[in-house]
Amino acid sequence: MKIQVDDAGNVLTLTRENGTYQFHAIWLRDNAQDADTRAPGNGQRLIALRDIPAATHISDARLDANGVVITFAPEEKTVVFDVAWLTQHAYGAQSDRPRGWLGDDVSLWDAKLQEQVPTWSLPALEDGGSDLKSWVEDVTAYGFGKITGGPTDEGALFRIVDLFGYVRETNYGRHFEVRTEVNPTNLAFTGLGLQAHTDNPYRDPVPTVQVLYCLESSATGGENMVVDGFAAAHRLKDENPAYFDVLANHCARFEYSGEDGVCLTSRRPLIELAPDGELIGVRFNNRSLGAVTDVPFDQMELWYAAYRRLGEIIDDPAMEVTFRLEPGDAFIVDNTRVLHARKAYSGTGTRWLQGCYADKDGLRSLRDAMRRATLEAAE
Repeated sequence: MKIQVDDAGNVLTLTRENGTYQFHAIWLRDNAQDADTRAPGNGQRLIALRDIPAATHISDARLDANGVVITFAPEEKTVVFDVAWLTQHAYGAQSDRPRGWLGDDVSLWDAKLQEQVPTWSLPALEDGGSDLKSWVEDVTAYGFGKITGGPTDEGALFRIVDLFGYVRETNYGRHFEVRTEVNPTNLAFTGLGLQAHTDNPYRDPVPTVQVLYCLESSATGGENMVVDGFAAAHRLKDENPAYFDVLANHCARFEYSGEDGVCLTSRRPLIELAPDGELIGVRFNNRSLGAVTDVPFDQMELWYAAYRRLGEIIDDPAMEVTFRLEPGDAFIVDNTRVLHARKAYSGTGTRWLQGCYADKDGLRSLRDAMRRATLEAAE
């Protein structure tokens, strides 16, 4: 391992057996981990960028047993950087990533996952430990998970949210009822199937996690279905890059005004990319799609052709995983990625689910805290 600083002191190069990494002096100074720069307890910065001289450069750098020792001028401040930390936080190599790239934590899936639907017991999850850690890693990887063994009490779905975060309350309340009767007296309670969709695309921000919890299930049919929206978007890109690009480049509009005093709207693409091209979201809900007005005239026919093809891919049985929820069962979905649906009912009986929303920052926080604890225990 060796280090080198350019003549101006603006760039440090770290060469290890697994690669070469470069860091700008201003980036290193801004990310110093010393107690004067970062609060020891929570790691938050104690200074603003204005407190760091614009002419900051490296006046000295060396390796010792603790890591990379850097002195910054004109402050003449010396900071030690852990080599593993530098490697983990290296930047620059991302510039060659393809449009629509995904993080290493994401596992794309299709109907082949049917035989190994990620399923966990609620009592085991509430005990914490390895089951909870495995569960949150699975939900991160696949964007959904099934949960069994819960009680059939109203409000039991909140116990799932309590594992990682807080309920996202909406105009539907802290939770909503999904009651369906076969041969109903009220047509509002029908057994019709629902196309795979993401929920509430008209919200900004959209609820990023949804929980559906079964309390009654005596009807025939009504299986739940999930589709990996990221896998659908990648399949579209493989088939026709122009289709992928037009859906990612232009916003659709979603709206809901189904009750007094409510008029929810959002303007987002069906396929959402971060500025560096990472695939970060899919919004797909035919029932809530408004008039699309943000696509140029000469692109509108292409946009509709791409929208149609994305819908065909989503509807393809080769993309879907189905499972039945019995009383006490539930499932959780990443609502920015995984589309969910319900098969039609037949025969007689009833089905009653309760649903609620939450946010996946809580899931990420739980995952990262447990990962950090594992690393610290290994040291």
